[in-house]
Amino acid sequence: MYQRQGARAYKVNLDNIELLMDYLEHPEKQFKSVHIAGTNGKGSTSHMLASVMQEAGYNIGLYTSPHLKDFRERIRINGDLASKQFVMGFVKKHKAFFEKHQLSFFEMTVGMAFSYFAQKKVDLAIVEVGLGGRLDATNILTPVLSIITNIGLDHTEFLGNTLAAIATEKAGIIKPEVPVVIGEYQPETVTVFETLSRKQKAPLHKAYNFDLMPMNSDLKGDYQQLNKRTVQVAISVLQGLGYAVGIQHIAMGLNKVTKNTGLLGRWQIIQEKPLLIADTAHNKEGLQLVMDQIANTAFSKLHLVFGVVKEKDLSSILPLLPTYASYYFCAPDVPRAMDAQHLMQQAQSYHLKGETYPSVKDALTAAQKAASETDMIFVGGSTFVVAEII
Repeated sequence: MYQRQGARAYKVNLDNIELLMDYLEHPEKQFKSVHIAGTNGKGSTSHMLASVMQEAGYNIGLYTSPHLKDFRERIRINGDLASKQFVMGFVKKHKAFFEKHQLSFFEMTVGMAFSYFAQKKVDLAIVEVGLGGRLDATNILTPVLSIITNIGLDHTEFLGNTLAAIATEKAGIIKPEVPVVIGEYQPETVTVFETLSRKQKAPLHKAYNFDLMPMNSDLKGDYQQLNKRTVQVAISVLQGLGYAVGIQHIAMGLNKVTKNTGLLGRWQIIQEKPLLIADTAHNKEGLQLVMDQIANTAFSKLHLVFGVVKEKDLSSILPLLPTYASYYFCAPDVPRAMDAQHLMQQAQSYHLKGETYPSVKDALTAAQKAASETDMIFVGGSTFVVAEII
């Protein structure tokens, strides 16, 4: 499984997913969808958009990855997890086919999700890309709208080592005559999106050119401002396609994202005293935004529970971390985890001081014992670290 193992589980073509869709009698053609790619923000954007559309009264499927606690978080309808019976029944029914064709974990899951949405007759499915875009298994879809939130230097071993190269991979979700929303302006990527959308005759909507009505959200990360704008522009495009969504639905949907969709791990306040925050940001761009918000938060001392996966480029993220914090280095319980001792040794060269702990929970317990009521504890560095404490 890519989620646990990393690169060796990644598939680099759409052959298997095309074979699977044919075998499953093309569930991907039986519902309408919005397809969302991007380095950061695609999960939050997916959940926000689903919440707004639910408030407007639509029956909404939501496919995201990775999950935090339960595999079924990946496949929801109106916030409700896919049933255990459906998941077990689907695997049992199609196990022989999966094994014969050596489908990846992600390919099987996409097939499961699309079959579920077709079976439940969703009005619209919000589908988050797993990795990249052009060769991602979800790209079997022809959506009514495509969204690309932003581009960062993540998964460079698969997608390329420049922003333009990565943008080209993610722009692979742009389909002929299907409108596309671009969330953020980046000089290195704008011509890529303009060129490909023109080639595909896909109407291009640049969210960053719009000044929209300020709206509150229950997602409190400062970085959500960008995602809210992207969602508002996406909604305006959907309105033009005939979806009945009012300003009141947008306001209610943005304020009830966690309630409506079950989103976890985005600047999530777990306790107030001491302030305990968890966030799944794990690459340079995401962590920079989170560290900026930490710098603007009031506290006496900062305690940072931190762990990453083996393939993480430490030279891009360790310089972002504050030297004044006390660190509690740990390794999440997955095969991909970077050894805590190695992480600490690398961190020391960036003047980050702390101790190692045998587990994420041990690290958090130590931080809680050391922290006073006016301190702040932050838990992050990896989705897997956050998953173990929420």
